[in-house]
Amino acid sequence: MNSKLKLPIPQFLQLWWHSSQTKFFQLISPLQTWREGSRLLSTRFLGCLLVVLLATLPFLENAQTGVIGGSVAIAWLLLWLSDRRDSPDETVPLWTPIHLPLMTYWAIAIVATLVSPVRVAAIDGMLKLTIYMLAFVSLSRLMRLGWRSIFVGIYLVTALMVCAYGVQQWYLGAPELATWTDVTSETAGITRVYSFLGNPNLLAGYLMPTLPLGAIAAIHWRSWGMKGLGATVAILGAFCITQTQSRGGLMGLAAASFTLVLLLVYWWGKRLPNWTLPAAFGGTAGAIALGTILVPTLRKRVGSIFGTDDSSNAFRVNVWMSVLNMIKAKPILGIGPGNKAFNLIYPQYQRSGYSALGTYCVPLEITVETGIIGLICYSWLIFTIFRQAAIVLNRLRSDRDSSGLWIIAAIATLLGMMVHGLVDTVWYRPQVQLLWWLAIAIISSFYVAPIPNQESAISE
Repeated sequence: MNSKLKLPIPQFLQLWWHSSQTKFFQLISPLQTWREGSRLLSTRFLGCLLVVLLATLPFLENAQTGVIGGSVAIAWLLLWLSDRRDSPDETVPLWTPIHLPLMTYWAIAIVATLVSPVRVAAIDGMLKLTIYMLAFVSLSRLMRLGWRSIFVGIYLVTALMVCAYGVQQWYLGAPELATWTDVTSETAGITRVYSFLGNPNLLAGYLMPTLPLGAIAAIHWRSWGMKGLGATVAILGAFCITQTQSRGGLMGLAAASFTLVLLLVYWWGKRLPNWTLPAAFGGTAGAIALGTILVPTLRKRVGSIFGTDDSSNAFRVNVWMSVLNMIKAKPILGIGPGNKAFNLIYPQYQRSGYSALGTYCVPLEITVETGIIGLICYSWLIFTIFRQAAIVLNRLRSDRDSSGLWIIAAIATLLGMMVHGLVDTVWYRPQVQLLWWLAIAIISSFYVAPIPNQESAISE
């Protein structure tokens, strides 16, 4: 017999809980009534806001994107408050395994903000972090309601326009808007495309999902027009990343390509010969190596990754050393989230001549903002994301459900961004950060909640 030990709950706690629940429902009942007759308070309106957010990412200033992101956050909050708890929609679970480490990190960031030596600046960063996380839960919720292909399609169409302008800059040339290349290096004077985003490193980060999402769209979507869109964006996106000459972007593109190819071989593994996996691995490596060797500017740019002869490499190393001193000064909870907090604290530790707006390394940035505790928690989040991705991928592969291909695209996108983030912090810009959460939302949207009392249904 299956017996469980149940501890009695004190009566005063039961009374408090029932009283608080009653007051809460009384408070939100007008909001629930308004939702029933309102078009603004609906998932469709939230979806339209998210479509606008994704479609305008490359074209708006960060502050303008923040306004739309804030609108998404408010719309989601109103929807969440007006949900009827007495009859929850079981097809849209609000909680997945990813949410626990996510909420834990958010709580740690709040504590880091409260104890920050520059609390006002950290509050600004905390607000941005909250908007990003609410955008994630909004994307995840609507993807479960059939918006997944809409969000991916909007990104691909927008990325196509960005790539078209990037190709034009590559063909006709583009003036440099900042000192991106060491004037003493062999790569000085080459054209680094930046399209509408004004920065080649940022463009590389924004286009990182184009190859995985575009390739999977070309495979999964049934319409030949949409297949053509996916294939075109995948090719042009990869080409534009190479023409940004962003070394972090090139490393991320290589990681995304390897991951995409290997996971596709795994997906079709039962129908492929045994030599397919080593052939795919070797072929991908060979294609990347051959392209690097045959294109002179690419060969020189990749070669400059190694060592500190290039001034940008030496610059990053000096910034990293200063950031490590910042971490040593506040190792537990950091200085608080956001670039404004960093800009106020970093000058106290910087080496002469090495001013910076960020750490140029995402793990270091997480640590300096929320301390070692924050880094451990975010590592837990990353582990949970990939664990859930593996569980869902294997389940859908066993069921022969082709929608599992989107999990492959999401994994490849995340790994590409993570590798890029080792040497740059464009990951924190909304044009990249929101795409990071888009990929995570794809994984989260496939979560299937376990059946209640499933374990207790085992034989007595």
